[in-house]
Amino acid sequence: MSGAGNAAVPRARAVVLVLLVALLAVLMAWHALRYASGPATLAIAVAVLPWLAPLRGLLAGNRRTYAIASLLAIPYLGYGLMEVLANPGARGYAGATVFLAFGLFIALIAYLRVSRPAPPAPSARTAP
Repeated sequence: MSGAGNAAVPRARAVVLVLLVALLAVLMAWHALRYASGPATLAIAVAVLPWLAPLRGLLAGNRRTYAIASLLAIPYLGYGLMEVLANPGARGYAGATVFLAFGLFIALIAYLRVSRPAPPAPSARTAP
C-alpha cells in the first residue's frame, strides 16, 4: 500500500505528534512540580531539547526522521521504567512517561509502516 494515497498517513502523523506533545508535557510537569527551580530547569531542558532536532522532519513527514525518532523514544521508556521501580513518590508521572513513551514508539513504527512507498511495478521485459 502506497504512503502517498493512504488516508492513514495523516492520522498516524497526528497520533505521533499528540503523543510527543503529551510526553513532553508530562516530563515538564513532573520535573517542575517535584524539584526546585534550578534542577527542574536543567531536567526539563535535558528532557525537551533532544526533540528539537527531529521536530522539523516530524512536522514535514520525513520517513527517515520518524525512523531516527523511534530510537530517540527508547531512553524515555527506560527512564520512566527506572523511576517506576526506584522512586515510589514519582510513580504516577513515571507510569505516564512509560505509557506515553511506549505509545510514541509504537506510533512512530506505525507511521513508518503506513507511509511505506509502494514497491516498483515489475518491468515488462521480454526474455531474449
